[in-house]
Amino acid sequence: MRRALALAARGLGRTSPNPAVGAVVVRGGRIVGEGYHRRAGEPHAELIALRNAAALARGATLYVTLEPCCHLDKRTPPCTEAILSSGAKRVVIATEDPNPKVSGRGIARLRKHRIHTSVGILRDRAERLNETYARWVSTGRPFVTLKIASTFDGKIATSSGESRWITGARARDYTHRLRERVDAVLVGLGTVLADDPELTARGGRGRSPHRVIVDERLATPPTARALRPRLGSAAIVATTGLAPSARRRRLERRGVRVLTARSRDGMVDLRDLMRRLGAMDITSVLIEGGAEINASALRSGVVQKVVVMYAPKLLGGRDAIGAIGGRSPKRLDDAMNLRDVVVRRLGEDVMVEGYL
Repeated sequence: MRRALALAARGLGRTSPNPAVGAVVVRGGRIVGEGYHRRAGEPHAELIALRNAAALARGATLYVTLEPCCHLDKRTPPCTEAILSSGAKRVVIATEDPNPKVSGRGIARLRKHRIHTSVGILRDRAERLNETYARWVSTGRPFVTLKIASTFDGKIATSSGESRWITGARARDYTHRLRERVDAVLVGLGTVLADDPELTARGGRGRSPHRVIVDERLATPPTARALRPRLGSAAIVATTGLAPSARRRRLERRGVRVLTARSRDGMVDLRDLMRRLGAMDITSVLIEGGAEINASALRSGVVQKVVVMYAPKLLGGRDAIGAIGGRSPKRLDDAMNLRDVVVRRLGEDVMVEGYL
């Protein structure tokens, strides 16, 4: 199962809106076939592994990281039928599929046909691997990661707004790997005006992420680098119904998708925006904004995971820009607590990540 999970991880950033899945066929104590789901629309991991095993699949054990599908969709046949046809006698599954179309039905079908089926081997690792898919398929909303690059004292920019570069090269490379694995990168208008970022993934191992700019006034310059056409991804500006129609038309003429979300206190309602992005099959979002968009995202409850990259620097000063804007709670009991916290080094920097 560890081998199947390692194979599944190769598909991260490519399979959305499908899950990343790996499969291994074992007979006589040795691997005779393996595979992983490479991208949406291509064969599922089980089918690839069974094809590789060919006749050796008969009487073998199939290890798979996610419950095999049992429904016919637009692109791929049910994996349960391929397993039944292969002659495999045993299936070991890491975790159930949270998709309501599958959830337990695939397991039930295998057992109905007397395939010995066990579930739960390395469940935690398998669930973590597909945390974005699980949230999207069960709620219709994307899994949201808030990423912050700051000094040790929590500052993301100087008083003049200078922020390039707080963290070092390895931390920045890791940020690009994060982008490779998500469907969309989101920033606020302030970040666009201050830094004019491209919001692309360097190296291109995964798909190029969609670029989402939250902009109530539609003041994003049409020449902004984040709005440039990118193969396989869209530039999206999220606004409200109060935005000037002339500015909307100006952006749309540049090929930008202007997405109208509900307004909350004059700002884009991020909960409604996530619902709309989820309806576009965007299963994961990486927020790389400034202090105010960070505060708004946390306050609205759309964030599931936080990644903070700390550079060994101290800025100090009340006028330096902190990582999270807005108003601070008056009581420590009202602080947001992180769980499952992991700490690691990225060159000279320290990365801390945890779940809300």
